[in-house]
Amino acid sequence: MTAHPPTCLTPLLNLPTTQLSSGSSQGGDEIQQLSWWCSVNNLTLNTTKTKELILDFRRKRDAAPLCMNGACVERVQTFKFLGALISEDLSWSANTTATVKRAQQRLHFLRVLRRHNTKMKPSTG
Repeated sequence: MTAHPPTCLTPLLNLPTTQLSSGSSQGGDEIQQLSWWCSVNNLTLNTTKTKELILDFRRKRDAAPLCMNGACVERVQTFKFLGALISEDLSWSANTTATVKRAQQRLHFLRVLRRHNTKMKPSTG
């Protein structure tokens, strides 16, 4: 079996569930290992698509910014993962608010159709 040379096109790797330790030096080592692994396997970390969500319930939060390949990762307070909004305090309020908003928008559309006496055909797929 012949070995294939590395290609010029590098696939993108988006790691939304990467978990780092709380220690600053250990977290930096894990980022360097992750960057090294990606470069060895012809992958690149896309720091513009990567988000950092800190789940820390201590009163004093003094986390240093996360930087990879010379670019700092954006720190967010809520993150959409598999259709659900996860917030830094692990409450369901952001997810519930977004779900209610979508439901109200769809109900408004149905009310407008009913107001104009429009009959909708059931879709058959």
